[in-house]
Amino acid sequence: MFKHILKLSLILFLFFITNNYAQNYNDALRLAFPGLGSNARALGMGNAFNALSDDASAAYFNPAGFGLIKKLELSGGLNFLDYKNNTTFFEQDTKTNTTNTNLNRLSFAFPFPTYQGSLVFGLSYFKSKDFASTVEFNGFNSTNTSKIQSLLDTDIPYNLFLTDANNNTIINGHLNQSGDILNSGGINNWTFSGAIEVQKNFFVGGNLTIIGGSYDSNNDYYEDDTRNYYQGETAPNEPQTTDFQTFHFNNTINWDISGWNAKVGFLYQLKDVARFGATVQFPKTFTITENYSVLASSLFGTGQYYEQTYSDKVKYNIITPFELTGAFAFNFKGLILSAEATLIDYSQLEFDKAEGFTDPAKFVADNNKEIKDVLTSVLNYNVGFEYTVPVVGLRLRGGFLVQPSAFKGDASDFDHKYVTGGIGYLANGSIGIDIAYAYGWWKDIGDNYGVNVSRTFQDITTHNVMLTITYRF
Repeated sequence: MFKHILKLSLILFLFFITNNYAQNYNDALRLAFPGLGSNARALGMGNAFNALSDDASAAYFNPAGFGLIKKLELSGGLNFLDYKNNTTFFEQDTKTNTTNTNLNRLSFAFPFPTYQGSLVFGLSYFKSKDFASTVEFNGFNSTNTSKIQSLLDTDIPYNLFLTDANNNTIINGHLNQSGDILNSGGINNWTFSGAIEVQKNFFVGGNLTIIGGSYDSNNDYYEDDTRNYYQGETAPNEPQTTDFQTFHFNNTINWDISGWNAKVGFLYQLKDVARFGATVQFPKTFTITENYSVLASSLFGTGQYYEQTYSDKVKYNIITPFELTGAFAFNFKGLILSAEATLIDYSQLEFDKAEGFTDPAKFVADNNKEIKDVLTSVLNYNVGFEYTVPVVGLRLRGGFLVQPSAFKGDASDFDHKYVTGGIGYLANGSIGIDIAYAYGWWKDIGDNYGVNVSRTFQDITTHNVMLTITYRF
């Protein structure tokens, strides 16, 4: 047993040095997939706001919209998220949820005096995405597979006294599997924007954004011999390994996110009847500094407990694809109807400039090839309306938006869909209060190891409540 213990640290270290490519297309997609923005008026209209963008949230939707702002404007807001996940795992349902409240925008717009047309600049902070999510599962896997077996080409089971010296194990599935994943963090943006009226009613704008943020994930996974299949020794001639009870695998990921991006926008106003908008979102460059740690352990009926830990730090870039948006909005007697569509080719996601890996070039090449194999292009679409009640001035809103799944062959059940609504009121032409609600739903899956041998089937629903207050002076 003493020789067995001597090998633990070295073998585990060598395993992770050669196999720490835990990063994959899911990490890239986490950054590229759009959030819900930071404007309650827009969200109430299903975020169909590209052709409107007549307030400081134009920094997020269409920077050309700054040209429509005639007064100094200060605005800010809060967002509340309730994320619910109903997970089915081997016919067992588990419900969980997580919530988060944050400051999602603080913006300032400053129109410069001009002889004709308009020239407007803006400074904004906004949160473009909230990473809060959760999943829990618990069920008995009656097949002959387990995570322990999936790791037999590594030395983790051996280090935890679950195999013999040749990495053979008596464990052959039939274990209760359970776990949970809790994610948090978000993407923050500090944006400088400007717009000019280059011809009457035709506006051109652009912005430059500095990105910051974080992502934290804590994943616990357990395999328990609840039906007493394994009463003998899991490591030969090691009596303390009699009566295997539990295998535990915990991994935590902590990202420090930085980066930058730029956008240009165009907007044309046809008198008071219609507006047409378009934007080009240039690829966003994210630099990820990742701290990764693992704790693996085994527990036996004898009371014997073994544990191994490992941590590492790597760095890499993720570059998102272009996003092309076209939009229009019509105004008919106080009723505004708006719609837009955004083309995103997720297969153009890229990893770049990796550091801290055994073979950085291979890490980048392998991930970029896999992205091409599994991701595809999509067309997001948004529709919405706003009706201003005569005399009262109350604004009623509703909308619908769809963000299709980025994976090839996914059914529409995996598309993120939202129904939205909201109300707003502008007092004395200077103080605006807007509240919006968005209900979202979609399906997701997750594999603990292998492909569809230990899979969670997830029904996800979200509730977002957003408040925005605007002061114009």
